[in-house]
Amino acid sequence: MSDAASRPVSGILWMIVTGFCFVAVTALVKSIGNAIPAAQSAFLRYVLGLVFLIPIAGRLMDLRLSRMEIGLFTARGLIHTGGVMAWFFAMTQIPIAEVTAMNYLSPVYVTLGAALFMGEKLAVRRIAAICVALFGALIILRPGFRELSPGHIAMIFTALSFAGSYLLAKKLAERADPAIVVAGLSIVVSLGLAPFAFAVWVPVDAAQLVVLFGVACFATAGHYTMTLAFQAAPLTVTQPVTFLQLVWATALGAVVFGEAVDAYVLVGGGLIVGAISFMSWREARLRRRARTPAVPETKG
Repeated sequence: MSDAASRPVSGILWMIVTGFCFVAVTALVKSIGNAIPAAQSAFLRYVLGLVFLIPIAGRLMDLRLSRMEIGLFTARGLIHTGGVMAWFFAMTQIPIAEVTAMNYLSPVYVTLGAALFMGEKLAVRRIAAICVALFGALIILRPGFRELSPGHIAMIFTALSFAGSYLLAKKLAERADPAIVVAGLSIVVSLGLAPFAFAVWVPVDAAQLVVLFGVACFATAGHYTMTLAFQAAPLTVTQPVTFLQLVWATALGAVVFGEAVDAYVLVGGGLIVGAISFMSWREARLRRRARTPAVPETKG
């Protein structure tokens, strides 16, 4: 039994902490509201987060990238820039629960993108899971039964952008250290957001800067604890726990921001998370089957 498979409780606990961190991010952004334009809020969040790159500043200064790597870093950063702006905008337009639920679509788009652009095969079960997830999105959006706001459109764009960013990250991970991949994203997104932020710049007070620095801290902590969860347990264990983020986001929106609890969002989000969990379970099973058995496993 692998180490990752032997600590499921640790994996679940770290994923719960991850959920709290990401819900804290949404709560802090929501608290700012329309006081700061979305592009400026996103820019300040990333610029303030650059402080976390100080420990690897020396490595970044000595970095030598090929033309291909520069192109991949730039493309990923620009795609992510659009997604980040759309996400910050959506947070000012629609309830936290809807933002959280629609964000779950990114892994679905990643699966489709991997099939379209990377030659990965889509088995019937994966296609069925994707259809279930998209049906869950339709339950949340309910087109034809209510008017789709610009926030809903922004979240569709956000999920697509983050999926594209993830696919490029997979390519970069084959060429560069993970820390460099994360640092490259932070730097390029900060530069990409700068012209949009300065075009709509408004004065910012100290309290707002503290809140946006908190966003950077919780986002960084969330990604770190998510990595610890993945190291402790397989995705088949940790993925279903992400549904708790939707529960907490719904409760937070209702209690703190007075947002109505929408059963359609919970049902649709549940279908999306269930479909993603099923795909993760299938991938784990396929990987185990493909693994060459150890010598003791071939006996008896």
